[in-house]
Amino acid sequence: MKTKTITPWAFIPTLYIAEGFPYIIINVVSVLLYQDLGLPNDQITYWTGWLYLPWVLKMFWSPLVDARSTKRRWLLAAQTVLSALFLAIAGTVAASAFTQVHTVFQLTLLGFFIGAFASATLDIATDGYYLLALTPKDQSLFVGVRTFFYRVAMILGSGLLISLTGALAERGYMAKPYNWVMLFGGLGLLFLLFASFHALVLPRPQQDGPAADSQAVAFKDAFASYFTQKNILYILLFILLYRFGEALLEKMVPLFLLNPLEDGGLAMSKQSFGLIKGTLGLGGIIAGNLLGGWLLSKFSFKKCIWPFACALVLPNFFYVYLATVKPGLAIVATLITLENFGYGLAMMALTVFIMYVSQGKYKTSHYAISTGIMALGMMVPSMLSGKMQVALGYTQFFWVTACISLLSFAVVPLCFKIKSLEEAEKRFNQTKTE
Repeated sequence: MKTKTITPWAFIPTLYIAEGFPYIIINVVSVLLYQDLGLPNDQITYWTGWLYLPWVLKMFWSPLVDARSTKRRWLLAAQTVLSALFLAIAGTVAASAFTQVHTVFQLTLLGFFIGAFASATLDIATDGYYLLALTPKDQSLFVGVRTFFYRVAMILGSGLLISLTGALAERGYMAKPYNWVMLFGGLGLLFLLFASFHALVLPRPQQDGPAADSQAVAFKDAFASYFTQKNILYILLFILLYRFGEALLEKMVPLFLLNPLEDGGLAMSKQSFGLIKGTLGLGGIIAGNLLGGWLLSKFSFKKCIWPFACALVLPNFFYVYLATVKPGLAIVATLITLENFGYGLAMMALTVFIMYVSQGKYKTSHYAISTGIMALGMMVPSMLSGKMQVALGYTQFFWVTACISLLSFAVVPLCFKIKSLEEAEKRFNQTKTE
């Protein structure tokens, strides 16, 4: 009997929208929810900072996903769990009208934390399934497609959905917190649709099965080889500190934009926030990613890293200006878009760096370890940022953050001392000329 071939266009877009949504909802939208519930900045940033932990640790349980069941089942299970969790969060937020805020905070945070583990597992399973379900030719063809739809989820999650949620309350169509109930309830139903749709359309690749037990042994070897490689200290310092200043800003910027003027914020509406930070800002990141990828392919990592580091660091000083002057929305939108564009450029440099130092027999595992360390580099600063802001106020906090971001310039020279980076770049340049 002839097996019917299903085009990747039938499932790749929805798979990567489903992969992108939980990350942005758990790490960004949760911050906005807790601000609306009236929680202080230091409490918000500290506890939501812990939500990065599953992405830090996912390298340790990725062998379990390989060794048990199939990638298809894992991703369907993760989507189903996320559906249940978002519905549970919606129900918990609905109860905030007659329940103590502290109780709602604890229960929703637990839901987000479990959701973070489900989302990190979904990342592992989806990317693994992509490699199994698509031919090598289609993998190359759809690598841009999957990235695009992942970014679409980011824009929808932190942009359009937040604008809609804010508009419902700000225009009097729906009282708080029921606008949030609608958001999370809608996400729960959406993930139920994702799971149901993917159960029907996803192909069942013959090679999608439990890996051999030797996979676990191989992972241990990969872990050992990663941390014993030459120049590992330089590699770790670059991954952890290159974005340190940006990591301090990640959770504080939304709070700064939305906090009232008397608290030092810009008093931006949720609608404006969704458009400026969630849509224009993420559009700037996408544009930076595209230009950064092209520049790196044309001029090489070594020639691009210094200008990209400048594009990452210098826009951090924009927030000193915003906190001091508090200009109009047009200037705010322009500066935030430029800052995110620079971040998009810089992220491509970090991605290429991780790719270059993840070589050899265990390059896939080395890449997973590096991205886990990168998540740790975001987690710790974000947890500290709220306490710093409460102690210093917004203007001084942004001055300190901008100065700390100069650490990026201190770690860039380390790249030129990493032998494996130089060798990988030579292989890349040879491939381009062949």
